[in-house]
Amino acid sequence: MVQEIRSSLSAISLQWLAGLKDIWRVLRHRGPSQFQFWLIALMIGIAAGFAALFFRKGIAALQAWVYGAPDLDYLHSYAQGLPWYVLVSIAAGGGLVVGLILDRFTADARVRSVADVIEGAALHDGRVEHKEGLASALASFITLSTGGSTGREGPVVHLAGVISTWVSNRINADGITGRDLLGCAVAAGVSASFNAPIAGALFAMEVVLRHFSVNAFAPIVVASVAGTVINRLEYGDVTEFTLNTPGALQFYVELPAFLILGLICGLVAVAQMRAIFFAEKVGNAVQKRLSLPRWLRPAVSGAMLGVIAVWFPHIIGVGYETTVLALTGGLLLGQAVVFTVVKTAAVAITMGGRMGGGVFSPSLMIGALTGLAFGLIATAVLPDVSGTHTLYAFAGMGAVAAAVLGAPISTTLIVFELTGDWQIGLAVMVSVSMSTALASRLVARSFFLTQLERRDIHCAAGPQAYLLGMIRAGAVMRPMGDSRCAALEECQALVEDGLCIRASASLEAAMPVFDRADTPYLPVVMEDGGEEEVIGALYHVDALKAYNRALAATAAEEHR
Repeated sequence: MVQEIRSSLSAISLQWLAGLKDIWRVLRHRGPSQFQFWLIALMIGIAAGFAALFFRKGIAALQAWVYGAPDLDYLHSYAQGLPWYVLVSIAAGGGLVVGLILDRFTADARVRSVADVIEGAALHDGRVEHKEGLASALASFITLSTGGSTGREGPVVHLAGVISTWVSNRINADGITGRDLLGCAVAAGVSASFNAPIAGALFAMEVVLRHFSVNAFAPIVVASVAGTVINRLEYGDVTEFTLNTPGALQFYVELPAFLILGLICGLVAVAQMRAIFFAEKVGNAVQKRLSLPRWLRPAVSGAMLGVIAVWFPHIIGVGYETTVLALTGGLLLGQAVVFTVVKTAAVAITMGGRMGGGVFSPSLMIGALTGLAFGLIATAVLPDVSGTHTLYAFAGMGAVAAAVLGAPISTTLIVFELTGDWQIGLAVMVSVSMSTALASRLVARSFFLTQLERRDIHCAAGPQAYLLGMIRAGAVMRPMGDSRCAALEECQALVEDGLCIRASASLEAAMPVFDRADTPYLPVVMEDGGEEEVIGALYHVDALKAYNRALAATAAEEHR
């Protein structure tokens, strides 16, 4: 009897093993079915959730060890008592380690973040860089643990993208599936970082995928919930910020004040973004002028941050303690204004020094400080028709963050989930809408899209702008010798007139030449031993057909 049971179990095990092998073969060669896709989304959500959790716990552990702080919720209060040389040494040493990591493992010594994930979703079938992504996560981990003034959401999002890319490559996922899996990983990473499942799912679609797909919504939600469960298993069902002072909104009478606050927050957000870009530009110029090795740049920026932290330790890390003080009204007007300016400068130095990290958490702190300053003034001028000044800090926190991210929907929800206060949504939505509308007209819609624009990657205008850059002339040309291709002599004549295009060039480069030359085709050339050899002809009509097919595929993905 026992032998028969063992034989049966053995047979069942072999059947399960064979079934798993069949599933793996199907996944690799045919792509996942709908149910399998949901299962993969769940697994990716769990993996991204654990990655976000370990990243956060690791920062806390290293930060506690480096600064010797017994309670990280009051890190800046503890850091005030440390000798100046300790603060400067920690930040400079951390920057040096970051520089060495990026110099060794990245070609351009640049930290990968949310903008690179957006680029991967738009241009690379939902894939991001592996080695560079892991190096960037490690660099951001060191930055946040040693005094860098940024947030953890940027590296977590890219780290989640690395996980989904690994899975997509293993199952040979096509572009649509790869992008959906990337959205699942991002949603789980964000929700696990902030205990915000609703905002995590919407952030993935609004910021990274940049469209809302009914087909992708369910698996993204599944992954986002999985990430939240990972967070709550460790931290419990608690909000990131606990508000002890409830606000009371005087409806209709007080709404104009929130409209004005939204406009001010929009300007503050633009100032924050432009400060980062200015710091990047200055850093590039100084590095070139002084011939500094690129691994030294983060160390110099770290030393600058350490000097600032001697007088303003509030800039260290994500600034949790200062944000809570702003949301609970624990700061004076002068302090709120000064901390806003100093934090903005510190974020710019950190990002411009290529130390790593994200901009969302700093935006929350700057927004809360801006809102508090505005609220203190508004409630003092019109005390009879105003609610509490902390209500303005709450609205300002969402308004600046939404303008920086260019994501009013997900940011509004993430602010609600961070605080657990859903009663004053009208004030937040009014401020967020105004700040986003203003900022989007002064920058390329968001901080991340502006970053891409500065690299000549045109995602801000939508697929119609960047799809041309994805299609190579060599992939669309009619090869020489084809009966439909122009004669070699005619092509060579155009080459002599300077009318040609390289095979590796994109249609984005070819279209202006067509418009300027008014020719039905362009010779496609390739260098061969220093000479340009004509290998085919790119016809204007073929380029337009390829572009139209790409647009149709994108539209089908967004509406499937």
